[in-house]
Amino acid sequence: MQEVAPLAPKQPETLDSADYSIEIEPSGKRVKVVFNGQVVADSRRALILHETRLPAVYYLPREDVAMEFLKASDHTTYCPFKGTASYWSVDVGDKLAENAAWSYEDPIEEALGIRGHIAFYWNKMDTWFEEDQEVEIDPGDSLTEYANPLAAWMLREGWEATSSAELVDRLGRQLVEAGFGVSRMNVIIPTLHPQMASNAFVWRRGEAVVDERDMPHYGLQSEAYLSSPVVRIFEGAGGIRRRLEGPNPVLDFPILKDLVELGATDYVAMPMRFSNGKINGLTLACDKPGGFTTEHLGQIHEILPMLSRLLEVHAMHRMSRSLLDTYLGAYTGQRVLNGLIKRGDGANIPAVIWYCDLRGSTALADSVSREDYLDLINRFFEAMGGAVLDGGGEVLKFIGDGLLAIFPMEKTGKFDKGKEMYCGRHAGREALKAAREALARMEEVNHALAEDGRAPLRFGMALHMGDVTYGNIGAPSRLDFTVIGPATNEAARLDNLTKELGIPLLVSEDFEQVVTGSLVSLGRFRLRGVAEDMEVFTLPELAPAVAAK
Repeated sequence: MQEVAPLAPKQPETLDSADYSIEIEPSGKRVKVVFNGQVVADSRRALILHETRLPAVYYLPREDVAMEFLKASDHTTYCPFKGTASYWSVDVGDKLAENAAWSYEDPIEEALGIRGHIAFYWNKMDTWFEEDQEVEIDPGDSLTEYANPLAAWMLREGWEATSSAELVDRLGRQLVEAGFGVSRMNVIIPTLHPQMASNAFVWRRGEAVVDERDMPHYGLQSEAYLSSPVVRIFEGAGGIRRRLEGPNPVLDFPILKDLVELGATDYVAMPMRFSNGKINGLTLACDKPGGFTTEHLGQIHEILPMLSRLLEVHAMHRMSRSLLDTYLGAYTGQRVLNGLIKRGDGANIPAVIWYCDLRGSTALADSVSREDYLDLINRFFEAMGGAVLDGGGEVLKFIGDGLLAIFPMEKTGKFDKGKEMYCGRHAGREALKAAREALARMEEVNHALAEDGRAPLRFGMALHMGDVTYGNIGAPSRLDFTVIGPATNEAARLDNLTKELGIPLLVSEDFEQVVTGSLVSLGRFRLRGVAEDMEVFTLPELAPAVAAK
């Protein structure tokens, strides 16, 4: 039997560079650019750069640009035909256009002609003049190479949006400008968050900002959600289309009745899939007579893969931020996002250290069911941790039945021990205020337990102040961003003293120095592992417990 010859491997297709080109030519006209009533450029020596699939751009000699209105930024972009572009923001009076002008300071060979010239974004300037005649610029005119103008817009501008809300807003305005007749648009993205089930971005024509809405998990059981077309989309429906004009339109979802009253003529809901297969929802309403055309819906459908990928990038950033906030805390999470991710990364900072724990938790765990024990310890953590967070502190970790938190002071300056600097007083007062709030919340918890015939929760709290090492520790592949050092250990020892003295809140002498006059001394005590005795304080209303003891 004759052996079948193997197929030759398919060779990659080569790109024909002749399909893409740039051309620079003199304008021959006087070109003037106005922003916020001020002429920012005026030249009779303007050049026009034509680039395949991009709008024509005026490049104006630097000498003809009012450079006093331009502020250099750190933003750069790269073009394989022109080189690296440097950017300026245009700042005139009370109006600022960020990264609105650019130039190629050291262009590559094909673009040497624009060296020493500056260009402005058409749509970021207020008015353009040619020979003293105002001109209307439509950057889309030169994008006819793309069959779908929305795809051209996504490549040209959509990717520049820095958030989902901005992307939705830009897309909504683009659909209106392109004549799609869109009056309302919603983007719904399920999210991984302990409190929120989804993020929604609601765009309305004529409104200045996109309405960002977070749906809590319990909202998934609401009638408004369960009767929404979006639920069908999440369940795998390929899409939903309802024409809303004419006699007897199908109004099988409550939202459709509302849209009809608002003058909508058409409605469509489409699924958008992220790379992990998760389904998200896009809904659009149209109020143009006749509704959406087949062409318009086709163009929207074609850009869904690009749109979903851009939204996924924003969603991943949002989810990373929320997870870091939840598991590390907002202040600590920001440090991790800023690049402090290696073992040993960190710094010495002054801070108020808050340490608290639940008394008798072992006996409590043995005397109640697992569900009841988790409920009780979560009540304790919610009261304590909630007071810390509401007071501007940072909960670093839950240690068994204990909680470690800090009120960092590097935000407001440096703390020098023994000196009443503002930053120390501010952090101390906020921490003491949060401690009072935690005591009040625990009183409410214990009152509720008493009404159920259950024993109250006993606990201890300690407030200390000092320098801590704040950073990453642990094994190379399992790190913890926390605080360590003598001051942290002293706070834990002070918390142990609350058990001996029978007082729920104790404060160190270092802490008392910055909140003088609001605490009373209990005397000096030896803390285990601490060389020198420490004077210990508490709230006036708690001090009588010592006398009684």
